[in-house]
Amino acid sequence: MARFTYGGQALIEGVLMRGRSAVAVAMRHPDGSIVTATEGLDSPLHRSRYGRWPFVRGLVVLYDTLVVGFRWLTRSANVAASGEGVELGRGSVAIMIIVAIGLGVGIFLLLPLLLAQLTIRGPLAGLLDPLAGGNPVVEHLLEGVLRLLIFVGYLFLISRAADVRRVFQYHGAEHMTIHALENGDPLVPAAIRRYPTAHPRCGTEFILVVVVVSIVAFSLLAGQSLLVSIAGRVALIPVIAAVSYELLRFGARNRANALVRAVFMPGIWLQMITTRQPDDGMVEVAIVSMSEALAADGETVPEGSVVPASRRYVFGGPLGAVADASAE
Repeated sequence: MARFTYGGQALIEGVLMRGRSAVAVAMRHPDGSIVTATEGLDSPLHRSRYGRWPFVRGLVVLYDTLVVGFRWLTRSANVAASGEGVELGRGSVAIMIIVAIGLGVGIFLLLPLLLAQLTIRGPLAGLLDPLAGGNPVVEHLLEGVLRLLIFVGYLFLISRAADVRRVFQYHGAEHMTIHALENGDPLVPAAIRRYPTAHPRCGTEFILVVVVVSIVAFSLLAGQSLLVSIAGRVALIPVIAAVSYELLRFGARNRANALVRAVFMPGIWLQMITTRQPDDGMVEVAIVSMSEALAADGETVPEGSVVPASRRYVFGGPLGAVADASAE
């Protein structure tokens, strides 16, 4: 059984697995074959011993998710679109990144704050006066509830799209494969299918923990002006991410405890939206991705595993334009 706690994320028609020294990806090419690629985790953040310290390691994972993860999400989109002769240019990708960050900050950070202030101080203020009593903490708690509702509603809404459902199926395949590895089972579809699509270290659960921790952290800004509230929320994002990651690790390590399991159960329930049962072809892609991650770390797949055939895919350019595909 591998000692390192492997993680990953779903891509467009693919799966990324994050190992000790590299990320490995496997994608279903439009021609039906499985293509693979790896990227070393050799940035200053990854090379520094400080990157493994508690709270600091959460920031490294955040970097991997926002920078490395988005880069490979873009590359997987290029692979999926290559069958139609379409390729995303650097300008298009840059615009996508800016828009995605802007929407994320606007929808999940600032919109709940503005809605809470409008609700307490706007047209509904009279109705809520008995509840608020002029207390800014009530406004803050309302903001937290709104943020949670917006987050869950957003996930539910996008899950209705067919393309997103396929990504969520690959998400399920990623989790099931990690479960099998952690239990020492062979990486074959029959063994992997015995496991649930939800996993206690899921990014969905991490975001839910972030939302809850933000309610506590943002309480420090209760009663401040709008400008101070906005600046303070942006500045607290790294702190919230670092604390949330440590809480997620604690919850994953102690899931056998009934109280811990109950506290983190909403994160498992939320994965009923963000994961779906994959088909065998998706499970095969996850197996290939995991085997590549293990190989990059000098590990071997569990005995009895059957790794589907794949070929190496070569990317060119910092934003992942496809340069060439070649058989191994």
